[in-house]
Amino acid sequence: MIDALLVAASKALVGAYPRWIGCRPEPRQRIYFANHASHLDTVALWSALPPALRRRTRPVAARDYWGKGWLRRLIAGRGLDAVLIDRHREQAGQDPLAPLYEALERGDSLILFPEGTRNPDPELLPFRQGLYHLVARFPQVEPVAVYLDNARRSLPKGSLLPVPLICTVRFGAPLPLRPGEDKAAFLQRAREAVQALAPPAGTP
Repeated sequence: MIDALLVAASKALVGAYPRWIGCRPEPRQRIYFANHASHLDTVALWSALPPALRRRTRPVAARDYWGKGWLRRLIAGRGLDAVLIDRHREQAGQDPLAPLYEALERGDSLILFPEGTRNPDPELLPFRQGLYHLVARFPQVEPVAVYLDNARRSLPKGSLLPVPLICTVRFGAPLPLRPGEDKAAFLQRAREAVQALAPPAGTP
């Protein structure tokens, strides 16, 4: 029920129209990694997936944000079935990626934002290393680059209410780890793959 309401609200507010440019919406286990400009990003990308894929795809979200307040917990838990991670677990000697490993071992797909924070600029921030560790540990899972267009204008950082705008979700080609490719090279290639999906400057 809550998931259906989230999809309906996302479609009404931002459209969340999918464009499958480099792959097809197939029942494969994947890690969808995308640019991050707005709190709408998670719901927009998740809503753009077909229902069959959506049911097995779990967004990765920060516990310190989505674990606060009953409404956020309701959306993250019963709505999105999000994988909540503690961004400060490293300080306690724990691996913050452990919940993601568990989700992938169960056969779930993931949605994550490797910039690590919302970025209001068109130029992407450097990607954090978590994406590399997931791809290296689960080579059978397809990493797929995604670009969310217009989300930053619909709900920019600091805004409370979204502005109705059309958001296009562009899915690129799978980006498996190359033989012998190191962390820095893969993360740079992944970042470039997301950036390449952005529409040309000045495109309406």
